[in-house]
Amino acid sequence: MHLPALNLPDLFIPLWRGSFDCDRTDSTDLASWPWAVLQDPKIWKEHGSFDRPPRNPAEKISSGYKAWEFLLYFFGLGPALFYNLLPDAYWMHYCKCVRAIRILMQEEIFPAEVAEAHDLLTQFSDDFERMYVQRRTDRIHFVRPSIHTASHFAPETIRVGPGVIYSQWGMERTIGNLGEEIKQHSNPFSNLAQRGIRRCQVNALKSMIPDLEPAENPLPRGARDLGAGYALLRAMDNTSRPVRMCEEREIRAYLQRHGEITGTESIASTWKEGQKALPDLRTSRNVTLEIDDKSYIGEVLFFMLLRINEATEPKPVAVVSLYGPPHPGLLAASSNTYWTARHLRDAAVKVVDTTSIRSAVMMAPDERYKTRFQDGSEVDRWFLMDKPGLKLAERAGLEELLSETDD
Repeated sequence: MHLPALNLPDLFIPLWRGSFDCDRTDSTDLASWPWAVLQDPKIWKEHGSFDRPPRNPAEKISSGYKAWEFLLYFFGLGPALFYNLLPDAYWMHYCKCVRAIRILMQEEIFPAEVAEAHDLLTQFSDDFERMYVQRRTDRIHFVRPSIHTASHFAPETIRVGPGVIYSQWGMERTIGNLGEEIKQHSNPFSNLAQRGIRRCQVNALKSMIPDLEPAENPLPRGARDLGAGYALLRAMDNTSRPVRMCEEREIRAYLQRHGEITGTESIASTWKEGQKALPDLRTSRNVTLEIDDKSYIGEVLFFMLLRINEATEPKPVAVVSLYGPPHPGLLAASSNTYWTARHLRDAAVKVVDTTSIRSAVMMAPDERYKTRFQDGSEVDRWFLMDKPGLKLAERAGLEELLSETDD
């Protein structure tokens, strides 16, 4: 938890800001420190201006910036925010670390991914000394233990398993909710120990006899369970609405592929997020899709229950607008961390089964791409950020809660 979420950012951000301790024989000017690109207060404020978006680091980084915010900022948004801001060689070096940490934060990791992460972190550690220290004795203090420790992450993952299983996220979460159960202030540590013992006993009983705790329906009132872990929540428009021509074309094509068109359909369509003011909005309509064994990123325009014929139940589908392919050069240069693409809007509207949706992702306007490319490809450009490890979020207590008040 501390190494990726606190120690590494605490090393690199001061280096990039030129605020790291500098020996008298060294200098923080760009000629000596070409990586110190955030020294200018204007650049530092502008560069950092889903899920729980991190607060602006220029304003909050020295006053309680949380570990989860560091993860989102440094390992989620960073490859896009620092593109064409850091010199290319230093940006590519940083992206190697981001890619490796993203892999090792997963709960399920393939052997090939562990090998990739190990190669990247080994290169990252070696290149740090070559690029930042440059064999200068007055820069030895740059090499903190976190640089060397990172190269041991992958082998330790093979030995003891993914870090998400044994990291402090889970321990601190458990200590927190055990502490919430203590109602008497005397002998707090003895009480905490007894609560822990009781929790272990209860968990053991539930594992041996699952029927002791019947499964509860976690869905809010009015939700429709679709099976296989999918559900439509209750926000629903019961009024017939016209759809745009591009949407109608794809709906008719979907019906022709799966059955017959039985006449004009009353399509319950709504875009709930479009009804909210931007400051009150937490965008969650961008998703990863799997269609014909290929992965896509799309924006969900609306869900609907589509009746294919009179003999079958209405089928839940989603109308989505796809993003284009990522820039291949930037994706390769960034070790697959900087995914930037154009939004194709009405030119790529599709109707897909709800089970094609794999996860929610963040797509944000890409302001850095246009600082290097002005050939038309910068228009309506967006970059992708996955939430760093869904299981990690659950262990940190940041899981998304469904309630009957959700729209």
